[in-house]
Amino acid sequence: MTILLIEDEPLVAKTLARLVRQLVPEAHLEGPLESVQSAVDWFVRHRTTESPDPDLILSDIQLSDGVSFDIYREINPKCPIIFTTAYDEYAIRAFKLNSIDYLLKPIEPDELKTAFDKYHRWKQGDRSTDFRDQLRDLLADMSAPSKKYKHRFTAHYLRNIVPVNEDNVAYFCRDEVIYLFTKDGQKLVTDYGSLDELEDLTDPAVFIRANRQCLVNLNAIAGYQSHYSGKLIVSLKKPVGGELTISKEKAAAFREWFEEG
Repeated sequence: MTILLIEDEPLVAKTLARLVRQLVPEAHLEGPLESVQSAVDWFVRHRTTESPDPDLILSDIQLSDGVSFDIYREINPKCPIIFTTAYDEYAIRAFKLNSIDYLLKPIEPDELKTAFDKYHRWKQGDRSTDFRDQLRDLLADMSAPSKKYKHRFTAHYLRNIVPVNEDNVAYFCRDEVIYLFTKDGQKLVTDYGSLDELEDLTDPAVFIRANRQCLVNLNAIAGYQSHYSGKLIVSLKKPVGGELTISKEKAAAFREWFEEG
């Protein structure tokens, strides 16, 4: 089994390669390739020599010279792809719709194992999933006009369902149910099923997935500090107050989002 690794962060690539070798010790790893251009060159070179495509691709989305979707627009691989990303907006909007596996950084071993289990089921005869069709649909979705996002949300207040405007939302947080925290400090219960659902509904220029539990509004953030571990500590404006933690893997994406707004 040949697995192609496309990843521009050396430490992430090293960790991912180690996890793959633990799960599939007999696999032959190619890469890591760090850029769109190097990946395109790899496919051109191998197809010229009549070498087959890899059996599986593990592909980061954000690479040193662009996004990996540009690879697949030029090179239509015949094998399944498991995407990895620290950018939730790519993952949720693209892959949830098209049933293509993705791993959200930091990569958990159990999640990688689940993705490989799906691949093995497909390889052993469950061909109900046409990965090439999914990839084509995915690229079409990514090229489609921007969707409209929700700017008003509903929540429970006393016995009523009340509207909460986007500019009054500090953040959403998951703790068995999804809570909406308003900018004046109210904690309201919502009927949303998951943060994934909410992330698909909210404008990524306004909201960002701070971590697996929280989706925060840019306008509720007072600032952030860098932690010695590489994480970021985000402070929220009063009267909500408090802090949220951004993982080391998501720190660069958060800084870019925070600066661009």
